[in-house]
Amino acid sequence: MTDTIPIPPPAERGSSTLSFLNPAAPEPWASFVEQIDRVTPYLGGLARWAETMKRPKRMMVVDVPIIRDDGSVAHYEGYRVQHNLSRGPGKGGTRYHPAVNLNEVMALAGWMTVKNAALNLPYGGAKGGVRIDPHLHSQGELERVTRRYTSEIGAFIGPDRDIPAPDVGTNEQTMAWMMDTYAMNTGVTATGVVTGKPIPLGGSLGRHEATGRGVFLAAREAGRHRGIDPRGARVAVQGFGNVGGMAARMFFEAGSRVIALQDHSATLYRDAGIDVHAALAHVAAHGRLEGFEGAETIGDDDYWQLPMDFFVPAALEGQLVAERARKLQARIVVEGANGPTTPAADDILQERGILVVPDVLANAGGVAVSYFEWVQDFSSFFWTEEEINQRLERIMVGAFDSIWKLAAERKTSLRTATFIVACQRVLAAREQRGLYP
Repeated sequence: MTDTIPIPPPAERGSSTLSFLNPAAPEPWASFVEQIDRVTPYLGGLARWAETMKRPKRMMVVDVPIIRDDGSVAHYEGYRVQHNLSRGPGKGGTRYHPAVNLNEVMALAGWMTVKNAALNLPYGGAKGGVRIDPHLHSQGELERVTRRYTSEIGAFIGPDRDIPAPDVGTNEQTMAWMMDTYAMNTGVTATGVVTGKPIPLGGSLGRHEATGRGVFLAAREAGRHRGIDPRGARVAVQGFGNVGGMAARMFFEAGSRVIALQDHSATLYRDAGIDVHAALAHVAAHGRLEGFEGAETIGDDDYWQLPMDFFVPAALEGQLVAERARKLQARIVVEGANGPTTPAADDILQERGILVVPDVLANAGGVAVSYFEWVQDFSSFFWTEEEINQRLERIMVGAFDSIWKLAAERKTSLRTATFIVACQRVLAAREQRGLYP
């Protein structure tokens, strides 16, 4: 932590968030700053600029008032943080969740800076959110929240300034409302102001599946280096939304045995393997894993001690804490969520010889295809889904191979190697641009 950035207390967790999503973890921004401190000794002459990474460029806290369906006036707190813009416009999702707070959004924006630089995308890092439980609001209320929030941050976003995208609790419809609101306020239909849009509004084929697909590709490459074939491998996935669900599906279709799934409603286990297609159909129909009959329900403590080859934490940040890291019986952890592993847990996993593919590499498939969408919008020329998937695989595998090689050369973890690559790119841009005035 720096002593110059005031951090608000964490928001109270909403009643819809079960205990497995609230372990005793350090604040996300503190974890991010510790990661920067750990990589600084590897940066050579660029270390003099390292403080740049610990000071977000711009932080906005906005009031989002709406009239609810019952006629009452409700106020929600919204955020947008632009962490670093040295390499290009800000890029990062917009989250709707009852536990969203400034501390979390700051960290998520920082991780976006690292993620974009690690893949060498021409973006800086940004993130946004509104403290709201979307499950307790009607579609009309969510539209009004989205339009008011977009208007409040509208002066700071744009296709060449800061480009939001979907995240937890938001989707392509949210992005359509954001794009339309921006157009109404500026008088210009700029499709590139957001990514993750519906296809008819300039969205990209393959975007919805991209983050989960990237997680699987990262897992496949890690397994290749560790001699673990996905076919027949035992896999557990925490979080069964867009990212976890897609990753689980790709493992399943590759012949893996997906033995455990966990979401906010249930922890499911079947040693012979869960039919992921059936589980996805159940969630599509009921909104949760609870009630799925294709596996047995187990306790949270048992879940963390299941023998597995791949573990994919794809829920929220701070899930893999030290206590859980000591119990975990996985060979490879592939981070589908942002910041799921605390620094203390990272150390324990490394001591135990468990390979961790960090979030800033493993879940970068989403922003990679967001970049493809942004490029397609500018050119008004769109690629096929096959072309999208091929380009995604090429960029993910290329980044993984270069980071794996650096980790071997410097004898560091993959996380440290990813941060070295990213920080060198960001801070070199900062140094070359200089300071104004």
